[in-house]
Amino acid sequence: MSTYEIALDALGDPTRRRIFDLLRRRPRTVSALAAELPVSRPAVSQHLRVLRDARLVSHRAEGTKHVYEVTPEGLDELRTWLEGFWDEALDRFAEAAEQRGRDR
Repeated sequence: MSTYEIALDALGDPTRRRIFDLLRRRPRTVSALAAELPVSRPAVSQHLRVLRDARLVSHRAEGTKHVYEVTPEGLDELRTWLEGFWDEALDRFAEAAEQRGRDR
């Protein structure tokens, strides 16, 4: 499975998307995330593990707490994959425009 597929799978879960959105705004601890979600701290930790494995978030220790934040590098392959759709669409559009010009 490629990196972008792992990232898509990780973000396929609504709770993980919400966690990711919260972390996009600013780094947070597990407790801070759990306070904003309808799931337990252990569940948040499990979701964070999936996001970490997908290289979408990272964490650092601050005393006894772990602070999680979005890892922009983890989005690179996903971004490249998505940009491929635009490249293909523009290529098809250019081909269609050329064909229409020849048909006139």
